[in-house]
Amino acid sequence: MSDGPVVSGQLKKFVFRGKSLNNGDTRGDYLEIVIPELLSAGYSFYTWPSAPLLAWYLWSQRKNLRGLRILELGCGTGLPGILAAKCGAHVTLTDSVALPRSLHHLSGCCEANGLIPGRDVQILGLAWGLFLADVHNLRPVDLILASDCFYEPSQFEEVLSTVAFLLDGTDSRFLCAYQERSTDWSIEALLQKWGLKGALLDLDSLSESSGIDYRALVGDRSLHLLEIVAV
Repeated sequence: MSDGPVVSGQLKKFVFRGKSLNNGDTRGDYLEIVIPELLSAGYSFYTWPSAPLLAWYLWSQRKNLRGLRILELGCGTGLPGILAAKCGAHVTLTDSVALPRSLHHLSGCCEANGLIPGRDVQILGLAWGLFLADVHNLRPVDLILASDCFYEPSQFEEVLSTVAFLLDGTDSRFLCAYQERSTDWSIEALLQKWGLKGALLDLDSLSESSGIDYRALVGDRSLHLLEIVAV
């Protein structure tokens, strides 16, 4: 996987509003995030379908995010992590250390939303499955995020081994939005191998708490929210 060619892009806007009150007044519960996207470039230069779903779930939990230590893995344009930072969390955004242009683009996504890398958010290149000093320094963490990190089956164990290391001995959790692309793909055996357990979250509750129909976000895609914790 490469960073992709340098191409012109566009701004994509994501608007998050609070659940409407009886009089329709949602003032004070509004957040707008703009993401510069390069649609002809590599994986990490545009917002994958699972990221808005994860971001909306976080928005529904926004009152609980302030002060949390949050880490996003393979974040690409960083929509969920940027939202968490705007809601008061201490956020570290990470993507592959082998994709320096992607990390630079991620910095631009943060800056487009008034977040200064190194001050308001931290940005770090990681190599999944390699427990180097940078990974050790990420602990402790309260919540780990990822969207569409289960895309390449050859990398499933690298992702989960990293998550297992970060969750070990804690009551923290890994919240992952993903698109089901093949019924033949499963992480059950890897969860057991790495001392983890997972459960799908009820998307109907997202609609109730956020006031948005999650089906409008999902469309005809098989998108899911998975919560993983250490056994």
